[in-house]
Amino acid sequence: MRIPLPPVPLPEHLLDVAREYDDGTRTPAQPRDAATVVVLRDGADPATGPEVYLLRRQVSMDFAGGMAVFPGGGVDQRDFDAAVAWAGPDPADWARRLGTDTDLARALVCAAVRETFEESGVLLAGESGDTVVADTTGEDWEADREALVSRELAMTEFLNRRGLVLRTDLLGTWDAWLTPVFEPKRYRTWFFVAELPAGQRTRDVSTESSSVTWLPARVAADQADGGDLAMLPPTYLTCLEVGTHASTAEVLAAAEGRTVEMFTPSVEPLGEGWTLSMPDRLRPLVAERRRP
Repeated sequence: MRIPLPPVPLPEHLLDVAREYDDGTRTPAQPRDAATVVVLRDGADPATGPEVYLLRRQVSMDFAGGMAVFPGGGVDQRDFDAAVAWAGPDPADWARRLGTDTDLARALVCAAVRETFEESGVLLAGESGDTVVADTTGEDWEADREALVSRELAMTEFLNRRGLVLRTDLLGTWDAWLTPVFEPKRYRTWFFVAELPAGQRTRDVSTESSSVTWLPARVAADQADGGDLAMLPPTYLTCLEVGTHASTAEVLAAAEGRTVEMFTPSVEPLGEGWTLSMPDRLRPLVAERRRP
């Protein structure tokens, strides 16, 4: 499956639909809040830059079917629990970084950690703010992961039962995207970055994915350009930007203190036609790729 990558020419019928949303003829779908995490590690060859963990979603999925995505998913109501065990920057600091109120910031961070564990087996938590779980591959961990997926177990209960706290300091803020108004299913998604904790291993455990892989971010973008890897534009553009850094440490340093504003692609001119906009900071990266 090949998905057009930015800048994508818009067909005339889609342009007409976008205009109907602009003039109020149609009402956009209500977006759902979500969090996704770019899990990083340094590869064997320093020249290729940091690697990212990607899941290829089942073709049957009604959103982004067949696409390569980062671990993540929608915020659950129980992610708002103010009693969740916490270490690192407080929810007020995260609210400043994410451009949200404190309650939503807490829920997004909780969802980011929970969804990463559910979809990759990677857990950004420890017994204190100075430790991190070293191994989550045992049968008892798998039972808890499955209970989180099924919502039989809430994140707060899971952490309390094991005497763990969220290591929110292991997350970095990266970006925020809102699905265009004309899409029938919409997400307001905050992107985080995190390094794979020492001793932990990713596992192919998500029932929503058909395969998983580690790839250098710049190679993933190359494969998308070549039609070998299907990605939605935010995933592709994130790979492009992460791939400009030489190491995981560089990516995390770039995320330090970073704040984000929610970006919604809108219709803009492209030659004699039209396309969807992208954040200005990413335009030079795309232009370099499209240069003859």
